[in-house]
Amino acid sequence: MARTSGSHAAKTAPRIRAAAIRLFARHGYAAVSMRQIAGEVGVQVGALYNHTADKQSLLLELMEGHLTDLLAACDRADSPDGPVAALEAFVRFHIRYHAERPDEVFIAYMELRNLTPENFARVQTLRRRYEDRLESILRAGIAAGAFRLADARIGTLAIIGMLTGINTWFRAKGRLSLADIEAIYCDMIRQSVGA
Repeated sequence: MARTSGSHAAKTAPRIRAAAIRLFARHGYAAVSMRQIAGEVGVQVGALYNHTADKQSLLLELMEGHLTDLLAACDRADSPDGPVAALEAFVRFHIRYHAERPDEVFIAYMELRNLTPENFARVQTLRRRYEDRLESILRAGIAAGAFRLADARIGTLAIIGMLTGINTWFRAKGRLSLADIEAIYCDMIRQSVGA
């Protein structure tokens, strides 16, 4: 395949990532070849290796990029005082952020099994940093007597699993708006922690 006219590194690298996200989300990491990614981008397969060492490195880059962006956005989000308000803000942030990035979320959660052990550990470190944000809210709520929850860590994992699961069924043109879903989930999660 001939090189796309006018392509260069600054434009090609983001196009490779975007193509890999689309293809991995649609077909799964294991079913996608570097040749398919190159075809989607319009470059020769060899050109991909100017931007990534291999498919595993590309998967790691996508997952780390998603989680790094998530952490940065979480840092910029409002953090109200009080555990109940902080929990609601976290829930709303998580739902909105993930709803805008369904393919990245799918890859970040469903393709963990395809990471090498070393890469899995790197991704888990970032995931844990995000989970720690919620866990600290839950611990503060327990300490203040605002939440009745037996185990903050288990509560954290349950809430994040519940919130991330929205991406599997929510449709923008469905019966409920995203704001409706946020309100329902905030109520369910407040109840689940005994707020």
